[in-house]
Amino acid sequence: MPRTATPPDVPDIAGASGADVHYRALESLYAAAPVNRLFESRLEILGEGHSRIRFTVDERHFHAAGAAHGTIYFKMLDDAAFYAANSMVTDRFLLTTGFNLLFTKPVRGGEVIAEGRWVSGRRRVFIADSHLLDAEGEEIGRGTGTFMRSHIPLSSLPGYRAER
Repeated sequence: MPRTATPPDVPDIAGASGADVHYRALESLYAAAPVNRLFESRLEILGEGHSRIRFTVDERHFHAAGAAHGTIYFKMLDDAAFYAANSMVTDRFLLTTGFNLLFTKPVRGGEVIAEGRWVSGRRRVFIADSHLLDAEGEEIGRGTGTFMRSHIPLSSLPGYRAER
């Protein structure tokens, strides 16, 4: 059975604000990204500058010593920070230009939450922080990303849509 990102629940957008439509479209963009077929995960944009990704770590994500490999930490921290920042931008896709990562605790399985928050920047460069929490609510990793506006219009991306 293939693993895919869970599509977002999209409410009737007739009465939705422009921001809500943008947030749901970003959630659809996340679900449509081919890389997310490798991870069972779900993105939620909680408001301007705030994102959350829920995912499960299991043995498929382990390194040789039986804990989650750093690639899953980076992917989810980068995504959470990226979508927190891109929630601030309605016209362009952002690109990660740098990311600092700190591993604070190994995780051997279970539900993990990546939470991202915009820190600064509103024009060309954006900075956002993110952290990972294990099923017990303990931090297992954190990061800070720098993101820059690209020349890619969000509206040109096939996954960026508010309706199904």
